[in-house]
Amino acid sequence: MNPRPENARRRAIRGDFQTPPALARAVIETLLARGEIPRSPAVVLEPTCGVGAFLVAAQKFLPSARLCGFDVDQAHVEHARVALGAATAGLEQVKVGDFFQIDWGAVIAALPEPIVVLGNPPWVTSATLGALGGDNRPEKRNDIGLRGLAARTGRSNFDIAEWMIVRLLRALEGRRAVLAMLCKTSVARRVIDTLERERLPWGPGGLRAIDAHAHFGAEADAALLVIAARPVHERAQWPVFPDLPAETPTSHVAHVEGTLVADLERFERTRSLIGVSRPEWRSGIKHDAASVMELRLEEGILRDAAGTLLDLEPEVVFPLLKAGDLVNGLAEAPRRALLVPQRSLKDDPSHLKHRAPRAFAYLEANAERLAARKSSIYRARPRFSIFGVGSYAFAPYKVAISGLHKHLRPVVVPPFEGRPVVFDDTCYFLPFDDHASALRAHAALDSPQARDFLLARIFWDAKRPVQKGVLQSLDLEKITTP
Repeated sequence: MNPRPENARRRAIRGDFQTPPALARAVIETLLARGEIPRSPAVVLEPTCGVGAFLVAAQKFLPSARLCGFDVDQAHVEHARVALGAATAGLEQVKVGDFFQIDWGAVIAALPEPIVVLGNPPWVTSATLGALGGDNRPEKRNDIGLRGLAARTGRSNFDIAEWMIVRLLRALEGRRAVLAMLCKTSVARRVIDTLERERLPWGPGGLRAIDAHAHFGAEADAALLVIAARPVHERAQWPVFPDLPAETPTSHVAHVEGTLVADLERFERTRSLIGVSRPEWRSGIKHDAASVMELRLEEGILRDAAGTLLDLEPEVVFPLLKAGDLVNGLAEAPRRALLVPQRSLKDDPSHLKHRAPRAFAYLEANAERLAARKSSIYRARPRFSIFGVGSYAFAPYKVAISGLHKHLRPVVVPPFEGRPVVFDDTCYFLPFDDHASALRAHAALDSPQARDFLLARIFWDAKRPVQKGVLQSLDLEKITTP
């Protein structure tokens, strides 16, 4: 049965993915087996307990612990109380409470030690909350002296779970405690970055991958993040495990020289390759109007998104590749073209009125859609402007890579039917004037040394895993290839 629309909206606003009982039990069993939580904690706290999966599991595996839970939903709290049983000692500690209104400093100060904090905070971002009209989020000002996590990190959008976990850790400072939370891997990574960057007194338990699709029906990389109160070391190494029961980590996340790296061993092994890429890595063209600027290319014939045949001046139309084309082996025969009204950022597309009147008429016919582009970068710019365009965009040969996919698959891209191929802004590329130079760069970029360098620095859970800054820091000239 599909949930009622109001229930689906409510779940979306609250990021309400209830923890399956089997997963809650597996988490506690893993933590006990690895010695990451005490066998007899004084308290188990679940700050957003939902229907109480972790509290019920703790009741079984940590029977001497006092159970303490809060949730904003009255129905969830009542469900948790029933699941725990009416005779449970300290049952009154399972209460209705809004995480963002609770004085966590006072709550935690009243708890005996050792404390185990377990949970599954909401899987929702501040932007999603705003779009759905939800108000279950932190205030701009709060009792830990911050103006919200966004202000502190410089991000306008952030995961609510990230703010919650950091808030709890600040309230737990100075206490004998362990925190273990299910969250998106990107949230865990940013929490680790905050702890290391701010030198907070918390040490690594580690990250254990979980199958978010199997457990929650969510398409996201997720993990169990474990954090313990320990002295801060010069370089804390956070082990990353492929699943809950794994005994051996596959890598260690660490803070090195002010930056979080994905694989410390690989990072150290490839330090000698750090430098500056020449030529410079470039992003593809940004236009934010695919239905207008991106055209279908079928045996030299152009059509718009609706299938209408177009007759545009060839000098402003270029074969186009997107990230998916690169990873799916479609680079040799582009199926799209891009209308490029500028050769540099200084160009005014209105010049096309005389140079390419048919293309200009097409843009005029779609002026309303182009004017509706939301990005602020188009403000105070000439009509029909695009970005990410310069002489490099029209280089005849390129080595390109997807910025979005979980693949390191560089591709040599030669001209197509005599025209230089361009990319959209999901791709990065190196421009070259000749084929031989492109082949040499590709061989270096596709080498085991370069792969190790990039894998040490790429976090695959990121929305755009491959970043220009990482690519640009690899000096390909230091790589020797056969």
